[in-house]
Amino acid sequence: MDAKLSPEQGLNISGIALASLLTVGLATTAFLLDSMANRLPWQSMSLTLPLLLCTMGSGAVGYWVIPLLQALKTGQIIREDGPQAHLKKAGTPTMGGIFFIPVGVIIACILSNFARDVLAVSALTISYGLIGWLDDWQILRRKSNKGISPGTKLALQVGFAAVFCLWLMFNQPSNITNIALPWVSFTLPLGFLFWPLAGFVLVAESNATNLTDGIDGLAAGTVAIALLALGAIVAPTAPGLMVFCAALSGGCLGFLAHNRNPARVFMGDTGSLALGGALAAVALLTNTLVALFILSGIFFVETLSVMAQVSYYKATKGPDGKGKRLFKMAPLHHHLELTGWSELQVVGVFYVIAAILAAICLA
Repeated sequence: MDAKLSPEQGLNISGIALASLLTVGLATTAFLLDSMANRLPWQSMSLTLPLLLCTMGSGAVGYWVIPLLQALKTGQIIREDGPQAHLKKAGTPTMGGIFFIPVGVIIACILSNFARDVLAVSALTISYGLIGWLDDWQILRRKSNKGISPGTKLALQVGFAAVFCLWLMFNQPSNITNIALPWVSFTLPLGFLFWPLAGFVLVAESNATNLTDGIDGLAAGTVAIALLALGAIVAPTAPGLMVFCAALSGGCLGFLAHNRNPARVFMGDTGSLALGGALAAVALLTNTLVALFILSGIFFVETLSVMAQVSYYKATKGPDGKGKRLFKMAPLHHHLELTGWSELQVVGVFYVIAAILAAICLA
């Protein structure tokens, strides 16, 4: 395993190549989608301009913020029971979400002319980012893997989700509670049941994205793909949110310049919770929950792997208090590492899967 992850094997260059390929691929896709929709790529209300501006912006800001994070001694605490190859990452700055999330949000607000929906989604994104920052800060302060308690984190997530749902209730048309089912031209009227579902989606999506953030470049790249696809889907009905998705996707790509293997910084909960909240908020506002479910296929499977691991361990617990493990380690990406996959193999395959899911939604 260590040999596969060794810089002497040339994987450092491959990490750069993988991130570059993704960036070029998404930029080209944005340009083609704009052309197909008769949008000028250099206009503010497009996919291409926000994507490129935020890619360059967050990438540039990273060169200033990362040394600051190092000076503040925000080094990541690595789990000793995790993949042994990860132990060498101890001390890598975390909390990287503090620079690429604001860049994406600010540029999105400016380019969308501070549209009401964009401001609402931006507020939810920043709020979830603050929860993540609090968790990251507690981990660093205590010098352990335990941040704020799970109950506190969940309560904060539910609280901000409730505020967002209240805003939806009083600022969106009543038919927002009807879920559109694609391919069958049918809507599912949920009525009051929509609101607990909305809260669940916000909390679940943010936590699922958080679980995916465990390998250099994995969460940033897969979320960038999902955001750009979601932006293209909502473009005809919500151009402001299209800009928001493209901007945040670009923010992820700019962050990837520093987070690709070997990472110089991790996004931490500050970034991952914010990204998940952003995806869910846009989907709720635009009635694209089905598309979100497909786009989040990787995040969903990662979450299921954790749930299955915990459930199986409890179900097989013997008199000694120990149970059996379904996977070598959860989430799934760690299981793949421990079975012999290199980090770059996992990331590359997950990027391809994310692209396929995006293509299915766009088709």
